[in-house]
Formats: sequence, C-alpha cells, structure tokens
Amino acid sequence: MKFTVLTLFPDIVRAFFENSIMAKAVEKEIIAYDLVNIRDFANDKHHTCDDGTYGGGAGQLMKPEPLSKALDSVNARKKYVIYVTPSGKTLTQKVAEELSHKDELVFICGRYEGIDQRIIDSYVDAEISIGDYVMSSGEVAATVVIDTVYRLVDGVISHESLEEESYCDGLLEYPQYTHPEDWKGMKVPPILLSGNHEEIRKWRLRKRLEKTLANRPDLISLARLKGQLSKEAESMIEEITCTKK
Repeated sequence: MKFTVLTLFPDIVRAFFENSIMAKAVEKEIIAYDLVNIRDFANDKHHTCDDGTYGGGAGQLMKPEPLSKALDSVNARKKYVIYVTPSGKTLTQKVAEELSHKDELVFICGRYEGIDQRIIDSYVDAEISIGDYVMSSGEVAATVVIDTVYRLVDGVISHESLEEESYCDGLLEYPQYTHPEDWKGMKVPPILLSGNHEEIRKWRLRKRLEKTLANRPDLISLARLKGQLSKEAESMIEEITCTKK
C-alpha cells in the first residue's frame, strides 16, 4: 500500500514514516510513501501558497493553483484523495478498515483556514475529521489517519493482535499486565496467573464490558443494535449494573 502526502511541511510527516513499526513496514516494502512539498509548485519567487479569503474574514486560505499542480503531479484524479478537515466525516475503525483495502491514498494537509473549496470539488474523494476539535496542523491529522489504516494492512501487525484491540466486537480493550508480578504493592490479578484459559477469557470479557460501560456506554447500545453482544455478555452487563446499584 502507498501513502502520498501533499504538505507545506514534509519534515513533520517524514519523521512518522522513518520510525517504529512504520519504518519496519517500509523496509519490508509492505508500505511505500511519497512526500510532496506543495511549495515546489508555487509560481512566484516567494513560493506563496496562501491568500486572503473572498467575502472577508480572518486568516489565510491555501491557494488552488499550487495544490492543483501538486495533485496533478501524482496523478491524483486516478487515485483516492483524502482531505483531513474538522468538517469531514468522523474517523472510525470501520472507516480505517475500508481505507486499508485501497492500493494508494493521497492526503492533502491543510493549513491556516484550510484549502480552496474548488480543490475539494475537483479532486477530493473523502473529507475526514479525526475528532470534534480544531488543529493548526493538517500534517498531524493526516498521520493519525495513516496510522489507523496502515496497521490493518496484511503483514504489518499480526492478526491476533488486531483481533483483541479496542472496538473489536464493539467493545473497548481489557486491562493488561506484564512483569513484575508485584509492582509497588500492586499485584497482577490472580486469574491471569492461573493458567485457566476459560476463566481468563471470562475475566477479560467482563473487564471489557466494565470499561465500555464506564467510558463509552454508547458503544454498548450500538453493539446491541448490531447483534454483537452474546447472551453471556448481556448476563455480565446485568450483573455489573446491578452491582453498581
């Protein structure tokens, strides 16, 4: 899979691709990337890429000419183009899974007040928001989307690890522990040391339910609508809620 990122600040994004699991995926040629500096496509000697907005208002807007040339340089019209913006569709695990099946994703990193609407109308296939807040860096937002997607590509992370993460089956992940067994008087739950895999499974399911009920009760309702909760899970939910009462 390939990620192409159009940005005014390629060094911000480059660090992401050159470290940790992503760097290993690139080395194994599972993932490829290309960073395109939008300023290289500006016409004037100052490499101007922004201007004031029509209709007035504070802030600058990224100009369409350099962006259009940058997009054409990567043949963007034949690829899947994403613009990361607070006004886009909210990023979810489902969206990440859908994007992970694309051969190549092209990202436009906005700055200032964003980009000219005509670029969105002409090139963009999806506008994606990483949350209900505003950032100054489209680069950071783009790497968030890329990080959720690339790890789902075959060969990057084991399927076993992906199956037990938060949002699997509509629930958050259970708490986990490693050595030492006793750290500052806080001990690993005895059940995890028992070797009884069935009891460990039940404990983990209960903890997932407890955490989801506490932090994201909306996910429980959604899981019910989708028929993702087993009779065992529903029984545990009843026990948990009765205990709290």
